[in-house]
Amino acid sequence: MRKRVIASAAAALGLLLAIPAAAADAGPGAPGIGDPYYPTYGNGGYDVSHYDLDLAYEPATDELTGTTTITATATQGLTSFDLDFALTVSRVTVNGRTAAFTTSGEQELVVTPAKAIARGHRITVAVTYSGIPSTVQRYGFTSWQRTPDGAVAANEPESAWWWYPSNDHPSDKATYDVHVDVPSGDQAISNGLLLSQKTKNGRTDWHWRQNKPQATYLTTLAVGHFDITRSRTRTGVPVINAYSTALNPATAANARASVERTGEIIDFLSGWFGPYPFDAAGGYVPNVTAGFALEAQTRVFYSPKFFAKGADSDVAAHELAHQWWGDDVSLDRWSDIWLNEGFASYAEFLWAEHEHTGTPQQLAQDIYDAHPADDPFWTVKPGDPGAQNQFDDAVYDRGAVAIQALRDTIGDHAFRALLKAWPAQHRYGNGTIPEFERLAERISGKKLDGFFTTWLFTGAKPASFPAQP
Repeated sequence: MRKRVIASAAAALGLLLAIPAAAADAGPGAPGIGDPYYPTYGNGGYDVSHYDLDLAYEPATDELTGTTTITATATQGLTSFDLDFALTVSRVTVNGRTAAFTTSGEQELVVTPAKAIARGHRITVAVTYSGIPSTVQRYGFTSWQRTPDGAVAANEPESAWWWYPSNDHPSDKATYDVHVDVPSGDQAISNGLLLSQKTKNGRTDWHWRQNKPQATYLTTLAVGHFDITRSRTRTGVPVINAYSTALNPATAANARASVERTGEIIDFLSGWFGPYPFDAAGGYVPNVTAGFALEAQTRVFYSPKFFAKGADSDVAAHELAHQWWGDDVSLDRWSDIWLNEGFASYAEFLWAEHEHTGTPQQLAQDIYDAHPADDPFWTVKPGDPGAQNQFDDAVYDRGAVAIQALRDTIGDHAFRALLKAWPAQHRYGNGTIPEFERLAERISGKKLDGFFTTWLFTGAKPASFPAQP
């Protein structure tokens, strides 16, 4: 900041009087939220409480237009702040007044409001924009996937800023309203409950609502031609699933045989993790070439590749476990990824036992025995794998073996209590591995720092398994 000398005390007093007292100490918000793996992800200076997306999409051209309105609270005095976004912005307002804006770096939209914002004050930001998301390449990839009849937004660790401006980091969760206007005959699938579906003049507006806090990367959108099914869990939670009508018939049948078990799997996992945390559930299988699944909150994204050779309820168990481990309780920084993937992978072990295809102890032992001590598999530390290894097999498989080792160490009673206590104590919030360790120690009455060092933070094969109490 450049400073100029004030010629007189009177001039200085006049300048101070012109600045609102509450904003006199304001400055720019940080262009990153402080994650050591991804320094530019997220932003500082504010906390979002709600996103309202009002969008129109043209499948034939992949053009997305609309306005996203963000409700937030300033956590510091702000002269400017950043949003994560990559499409073309035509107008920004802050608290109803036109704001200046520019772009910076890969995905930074820098907003300068007409008036500085005081700490603790509410902010309403409306961003109007347009663009063709599939043409946007950032960091060498795109999180917006075209399909023959539409598109899908689903990816990790980020996907939001291909289709709406946001504070794109899981430590700033918010609720959502998503309105998507598409040609009649197309469906628009998103998170939560479908509140309305209105058709007029050849267009249909789909309105979805997620009324529980949700991380930005867990927000999903799919537009295309889908068969939609509806059912309920045993406790009455509505389950909404969708299947692209363009799927290979055999793949579609296998997908239904797997994903239609969503309610059954949720009922089973609730016995381990506690009550299902959301007011809707389900998944969708679009006609995409991507080969992953993603735990989009209440509406899991599944690649059809999981079902090309047969039914696969294991992937459903994995992604639905994330509704507790990753969605309900989200990681606070990306180095905590074990809290997401280790426990979702362990849920596959639990489901296998339910399906009589193996016990958690047997499956963990198989993984331990399959990798000799000199296997690079053991060099990845599940508790801090580094951004380059964040989704390495070791985070999933070694991470799941570590959970069985924890069960062996603290005993079955304490282990079961721990699996329910973590979601209950951090519901709709965030958590870290050190917090989990402290909870495990409190519930078990055991000192576990050596255990966690060996199993999560050492790049070598633990000397023995199963772990001994």
